[in-house]
Amino acid sequence: MLLTEENVLKALSNVLDPDIKQDLVTLNMIHDIKIDGNNLAFTVMLTTPACPLKEVIKNDCLGTIEKHLGKEVEVTINMSSTVTSTRSDGPLLPGVKNIIAIASGKGGVGKSTVTANLAVALTQSGAKVGVIDADISGPSIPTMFNCEMEQPGIKKNGDKNTIIPIEQYGVKLISIGFLTPADNAVVWRGPMASSALKQFIGDTDWGELDYLLIDLPPGTSDIHLTLVQTVPVTGAVLVTTPQKVAIADAQKGLAMFKQPQINVPVLGVVENMSYFTPEELPDNKYHIFGKDGGKKLAEKFDVPFLGEIPLVQNIREAGDIGYPAVMRDDITAKAFQSLAQSVAQRVAIRNSEAAATKKVELKV
Repeated sequence: MLLTEENVLKALSNVLDPDIKQDLVTLNMIHDIKIDGNNLAFTVMLTTPACPLKEVIKNDCLGTIEKHLGKEVEVTINMSSTVTSTRSDGPLLPGVKNIIAIASGKGGVGKSTVTANLAVALTQSGAKVGVIDADISGPSIPTMFNCEMEQPGIKKNGDKNTIIPIEQYGVKLISIGFLTPADNAVVWRGPMASSALKQFIGDTDWGELDYLLIDLPPGTSDIHLTLVQTVPVTGAVLVTTPQKVAIADAQKGLAMFKQPQINVPVLGVVENMSYFTPEELPDNKYHIFGKDGGKKLAEKFDVPFLGEIPLVQNIREAGDIGYPAVMRDDITAKAFQSLAQSVAQRVAIRNSEAAATKKVELKV
């Protein structure tokens, strides 16, 4: 077959995105086709830099070019990405493509640890990421990122003061922990905490972001309702541990997002502290908190299971010194990198299959 742009697109229309189940041409993922004799070059624009199926898509493209256009064609494929979004430019967070709520049914399950490592892992993949620490009374993000003594800047924007977020490890951060002394308790009623979250969303210069992660307080509270009433949330990630009491509470959090009047898509469940692995015995797994609780929760509610994070001493140590575990080279880093790929994958699928989430109009 003659090597033309039309025939190249016709051939590549046989390659499906494994997640979205549509062909690359229909999805407008083929760009910059260049033909010079028998030399062919083009770019595949993935839906996220954290795409776990990058090599599968590339190999499928090479195979279909050989099959339909001949073995003599010399092919160069550039793999690039642009994160998809269902959000339209609005007055709040116009440059943010996806807002992801990270929630848990109870405290102590490692939600902030998961948020911090997920944010860094997404950044490592090439995405632009921010984190709002919405746990107003128990902020952990400053400690997790080793910037407890930092203070965000302020710039004048007309008559309005705009907060400039702290940046650490390539992630933009805002937390009440940057604005109050570390040893002071933040004792606020619900409306004050909700007002702080609104300021973090509306009065902070977030710029262009692919993912803005919201580290929510445990349970279901004013903060959760304030978030979904203030901005359209792309989806929620539920963090739990395997034991029965944690699953029971996580179930309530998951059910809240699925209520018809809230209707925030649940991207999936993360099981933290899934098993204990001693560093000197990396192949051994001890399920000290039970087994498969998160998987069973995901199955019960028919939502994806995003992955297991092991209980390893260096995760705790990394959190204490403010150097996220994903920045190391060990099994925990691989677990968080895999989680980031799964979350990015679910966001891309959600954006291709579901309508944009609307702000919640809820009177409670």
